[in-house]
Amino acid sequence: MAKAAPKKRRSGRSKLLFKRRKFCKFCDEKVDWIDYRDPRLLSNYIPERAKIQPRRTSGTCATHQRQLREAIQRARNIALLPFAL
Repeated sequence: MAKAAPKKRRSGRSKLLFKRRKFCKFCDEKVDWIDYRDPRLLSNYIPERAKIQPRRTSGTCATHQRQLREAIQRARNIALLPFAL
């Protein structure tokens, strides 16, 4: 009987995925202050569950993430954005 060739094991990362470096869109556009009265801009940073996206997902810097959080909370309090969907 002939021996069967051993099977090669593939690692989980056989294909390396190219990850684009995240950058702060507010720094790129040189935004000084994030306006809480602009729900169209703020809704980009709120997914379906109506939670605020973290920095690692959105790519914003720490300074603008704090301003973004405060603007979203203010917009929620005056009913421009929903607390939950």
